[in-house]
Amino acid sequence: MYPQVNLMETGQTEIESPSVRRTRRERRTRTKRRTKDDAETLQAAAVAGGSPVIISCGYSRSVSRRVGHLGFGQREQSARADWFYLEGRTIRLNTSLSRVLDREVQGSVLAAELTCYEEDVMQSQFRILVEIVNENDNRPNFLQETIGPFSISELTAVNSVIFTVKAVDADGDMISYIIDQSSPDAAFFRIDLPNSGSIVLDKHLDFETRHHLELIIWAQESNTEDKFNSSSHLSVNIEDGDDQYPHFLPCAPVTPGVPVCINPAYTTNITHRTQDVVLEFSPGPIRAVDGDRGINMSLIYSILSGDDQGRFEINNTTGELRLTRAVDGRRLTPNFTLKVMVCQVDDRLKYSVAFVVVRVLNENTFPPVFNRTTFKGFIIQSSSPISIVSTYGNQVLQVQVSDHDFSNGLNPNIRYSLHPLSDLYHVTQMGILIARTYQLHDFDRHILQVVARDEESGEEVSASVDIEVLQRGQEVPHGAFTEQQMFGDVDTRLAGGVAVLITLMFLSALLFLLLRSVKRRRLQSDPEVHTAVALENIQTW
Repeated sequence: MYPQVNLMETGQTEIESPSVRRTRRERRTRTKRRTKDDAETLQAAAVAGGSPVIISCGYSRSVSRRVGHLGFGQREQSARADWFYLEGRTIRLNTSLSRVLDREVQGSVLAAELTCYEEDVMQSQFRILVEIVNENDNRPNFLQETIGPFSISELTAVNSVIFTVKAVDADGDMISYIIDQSSPDAAFFRIDLPNSGSIVLDKHLDFETRHHLELIIWAQESNTEDKFNSSSHLSVNIEDGDDQYPHFLPCAPVTPGVPVCINPAYTTNITHRTQDVVLEFSPGPIRAVDGDRGINMSLIYSILSGDDQGRFEINNTTGELRLTRAVDGRRLTPNFTLKVMVCQVDDRLKYSVAFVVVRVLNENTFPPVFNRTTFKGFIIQSSSPISIVSTYGNQVLQVQVSDHDFSNGLNPNIRYSLHPLSDLYHVTQMGILIARTYQLHDFDRHILQVVARDEESGEEVSASVDIEVLQRGQEVPHGAFTEQQMFGDVDTRLAGGVAVLITLMFLSALLFLLLRSVKRRRLQSDPEVHTAVALENIQTW
């Protein structure tokens, strides 16, 4: 007979067949004819690999009481056999809270064989099959080899499968895969077939803007009520692809965040004496880089046009531009314009072009200079929006520099500016100061600094302008003697009074000298008076 018992993975049961009960009744009948000192002896042996558990039933007259135990022979011992134990004539499952059945470990069936003996003669044999019924007690687990990290090229086509993840469930449940939309870069991916685990690229990649992506994938049971799940954090590295052209430095992006550059225009200045030198340019040396910085392909430089029959040569590796011979002084055009190209060594069709301007300047022997360090200016307060600052004699104040490199002293490359910039005053490129009159107040005084810069040579020079705001109707002073040379910063009216006082003192002294001179002449012309004065002086001494 083969009694079969179904067990849950954590269950415990008692196994006893009808034959066992019949044998037990027969044994009780035979036991009545034996002495009370006879005892029932139960022995059991477990066998490895799913072999039956053999239970021997017999009697012994050498013992004074009935004894039951479960034992294992050395040849038959196994880890699976100890899932059963004998309690009297009952086979029980050996489980507890800390020791539970697991179908995924022990398998789906436990088998036992019960054999009964009487006086070493087998009386009966029973095979017992115990099926372990599965429970959903396991979560899906991702296979490590399917969850990266991954590396994909930025040139990977959209809608293509870029990798496949896989998770297994020890209970054999069906698994579906879901992208966690809270992932930082979930927008780049999608899953078309939830049960496949295939991850599809849903958005173009760009190594120049993103080098790395992060993604969270969930594996979830789809055919159970529990819906057990687990997640995995995926790391995706983007590899650079050759999809960018080289560009010259410094790079001026077309728009912020877009890796497309506007090439700079390189400029430099030379004179008629300059020759056989490597030229230095602004805003920096002629230099380009591969737009694919992860590849950084080697580049070649060349002059497309404007080399003036070999006057300019370029190093095709470094981009250095050399002037090989001096410029002819009779040349009519003051500038050279060159077109320089850079391209990839492995693909000449990936190139970029920049313009180079070389300006030929006259010899700069003399720097520009102001004819004075401080200029005096006046402005009459009024309600007019603007007024021109004047100087002594109510003449227009013109702050200009002279440059002796030019025959007339006027350098056309001079640009004037105020430093720092002022909200009240503005200087024109002719050196004329304009004021916002309606914002000025009587007796205000402003000190301005005018900077003159030679845009060709870069030389700068500065001078100060002392501006006084006069009252309405007040005349502009006619001269600088009393105010600048004698009294400096004294108020105009006070300076005028002091000047009158000095004039009176001067006239008094002149009158005194004149009277004294007349008196001497009278003494010399009158002998009597001369003798009297001489006697008077002798008596006084």
